[in-house]
Amino acid sequence: MATSSIEWTNATWNPVAGCTVLSPGCTNCYAMRLAARLEAMGMAKYAGLTRLSGGRAKWTGAVRLDRAALGVPEGWKKPRMIFVNSMSDLFWEAVPESFVAEVWNVMARTPHHTYQILTKRPERMEALTARLPRLPNVWLGTSVENADHLFRIDHLRRVPAAVRFLSLEPLLSSLVSAVPGGLDLRGIDWAIAGGESGPGARPVDPAWVREIRDACQALGTAFFFKQWGGTNKKKQGRMLDGKTWDEFPQQPCTGGPRP
Repeated sequence: MATSSIEWTNATWNPVAGCTVLSPGCTNCYAMRLAARLEAMGMAKYAGLTRLSGGRAKWTGAVRLDRAALGVPEGWKKPRMIFVNSMSDLFWEAVPESFVAEVWNVMARTPHHTYQILTKRPERMEALTARLPRLPNVWLGTSVENADHLFRIDHLRRVPAAVRFLSLEPLLSSLVSAVPGGLDLRGIDWAIAGGESGPGARPVDPAWVREIRDACQALGTAFFFKQWGGTNKKKQGRMLDGKTWDEFPQQPCTGGPRP
């Protein structure tokens, strides 16, 4: 619930904390490490959400619904672009549908903000959003880290949203050349690509990033390159072929200025 250093948003809002490891992109999840640090700092919200395994923090599978945090965006009078649940996944099965509806109600009451929601569980996103109003200030996305998880995009395509977007980070394989027919971006407004960062970061092949950029350009999908990553992501930077790629979707932004 603070100003964010994430390049494609302004702020984070976490009415839910905790998660589970679902797929290879979760292996080095920054949120697990951060949750462990916050617990060590005495923040009760994160107590018991992680455990040490092999010297690293891992999710325990516990979920914490923070109703006290629900009203936070209503106190932000200046429009912001808000990443929802950077420390969890709103569409995780452990999050009750009734609580998802409460989050939706807050977003509906704060149309001056733009909300960005990412999930690795687009199947549940598809099911629940069918019973929720389509909000013009809510962008819905899914994470795809390798070719084995491209099926998530098909679920996202069926979700009613003002903007549909992809987080192709951490990018662990080609999403274009390794797949017959390449990367299908039909119905997708925005693609964010990036390498993994932090301890144990797996390398990204520049060819994988260029393939995504070229696929976006061919279809008119906005392309955002977040980072090369590595153990020192600042040193590696975020330039691709001599420039930064900070494209955002063309749909009107109902909330604050884009970062």
